[in-house]
Amino acid sequence: MSENTKDRLGLIAGNGTFPMLVLDAARAQGEDVVVAAIKEEAFAEIEQHGASAVHWLSLGELSKLIDTFKREGVHRAIMAGQVKHNQIFSSIRPDWRLAKLLLSLGTRNTDSLIGAVAKVLADEGITLLNSTAYLEPLLAKPGVLTRRVPDEQERRNIGYGREVARALGQYDIGQTVVIAGTACVAVEAMEGTDATIERAGTIMQTKSLGDAASTLSRDLTVVKVAKAKQDMRFDVPVIGVKTIDVMRKVGATCLALDAGKCLLLDGQSVIHEADSAAITVVAD
Repeated sequence: MSENTKDRLGLIAGNGTFPMLVLDAARAQGEDVVVAAIKEEAFAEIEQHGASAVHWLSLGELSKLIDTFKREGVHRAIMAGQVKHNQIFSSIRPDWRLAKLLLSLGTRNTDSLIGAVAKVLADEGITLLNSTAYLEPLLAKPGVLTRRVPDEQERRNIGYGREVARALGQYDIGQTVVIAGTACVAVEAMEGTDATIERAGTIMQTKSLGDAASTLSRDLTVVKVAKAKQDMRFDVPVIGVKTIDVMRKVGATCLALDAGKCLLLDGQSVIHEADSAAITVVAD
């Protein structure tokens, strides 16, 4: 290995803009970054962000990932970007190393799988860093982040939603619940946050059409929390402008986050979009 390939930072890139934000921030801090882009997920634009090298790997190629990082002199790595849960457990063709790992799992959820991958990487001399390591300024700050503050009903929804979401968090089912009138309308599973919000909107629209006498408010509150023992190396809660757009379309009026543990991927643009839609965003 040549001298200039030592101590590089590896980036395991899933979909969305999260990996590109990490790449840009790491390079701004002087890091030499090698990207392992997941073929099934990563955006082609990752090629245009100045990485020293971009290698395209299938989601199931754990051995190839390790070999690539070793060859490139990577001893520290970050996972960033969504990998759809159904991809992890149904769509991939695992190599021998990943197949062995999958067979060893007692529970086949995201935490157990990625935690096991992290251990394999560590055993190979590759330390997995917190995915927010270079993006601390984008973590949600405590307090009301928008011009409008939550009203009394929204605060009740937030309180109840946090109870439900935290109870579910121990099972690694999802991090988002959608509440209306202090009733749980939708719970996130493998579909992701935005799809959960859309499903909640459909449920409320159907209920409104089919039950005109219902007193349940159609105003939706979205609560997204970190897990009780959130591993900041992976599956960190993220919110972007797209989520605000989805909320606007379904009539959701309030978004509650965990301060210091949820990334605002688009920074202040998230808050500007929320303000323009009269959506209140609060972090506790």
